[in-house]
Parts: sequence; C-alpha cells; structure tokens
Amino acid sequence: MKLVIQRVQNAKVEVENKVVGNIGRGFLVLIGVTHEDDEEKAKYLAKKLCNLRIFTDENDKMNLSLKDAKGELLIVSQFTLYADCTNGNRPSFVQAAKPDKAEALYEYFCKECQKNDIKVQKGIFGADMKVSLLNDGPVTIIMEK
Repeated sequence: MKLVIQRVQNAKVEVENKVVGNIGRGFLVLIGVTHEDDEEKAKYLAKKLCNLRIFTDENDKMNLSLKDAKGELLIVSQFTLYADCTNGNRPSFVQAAKPDKAEALYEYFCKECQKNDIKVQKGIFGADMKVSLLNDGPVTIIMEK
C-alpha cells in the first residue's frame, strides 16, 4: 500500500462538476493498493498517518500530528501510484490491485482513520475525479508498507 500525503491549507475533489469531498487544513492523501496488501497493512498505515507529526508547533518545528492540529483528511484512491514505466512509454498497471480488492481496502483504510476522531472526506472510488489543493509548505511525504 502506498500513500502520497500532502499537507494542505485546503483541498477538494469533484466528480461530474459536484464537490464530493472538501477539507480545510489537513492532509490530502492519495492511496494506491497492490496485490499483497491486506487489512493489517491498511490499519498500520492509518494509525501512522493520523499520528504523523508534520504540522509546525509554536517554535516552527514539525512536531504536531494531524490529531494535535485538529486537521482533516481527504482520501482519494489512485491506482496509478503503482504505474510501472520501466518498458516503453505507456505505463503498466499490473502491480495495482484489482478494483474489488482495492475498493474494499480503501474503504477499510478510511474507516480506520475515522476511528482516530478525525474528519474524513473521500473521493469516489473508480470515478474520474478532479482534485484541487493548496499545498502548505509545500510538504509532501510518501509512505509505504
């Protein structure tokens, strides 16, 4: 499982010109699922994400977690995180999990994040989404398990 985490001042996701997820200060998280992933990995990464200390404290040090900062999450599924561009110019997505498995783990991951008393907004799995954000920092972290 792979996460691309962007600390944002705000972010939103639209499907067919309708906002389906919208947050203020927090993390925009792009999540990719591969064949070997399971609920144990999803649970581990959800806990790690919610406790990741990349918000600044009063001394301007990255020392506060999403929970400490009372931040929000916008979680968007993105199978293209498992693109393999080794051969040719057209990416292969054979490392991305099949949609049924990926959607189930995506939903499980979102529920695990909610257990941390964090507001969670989501995209729509498999939809053509338009994501916009105001990156804060910029701070972008890649996390894998």
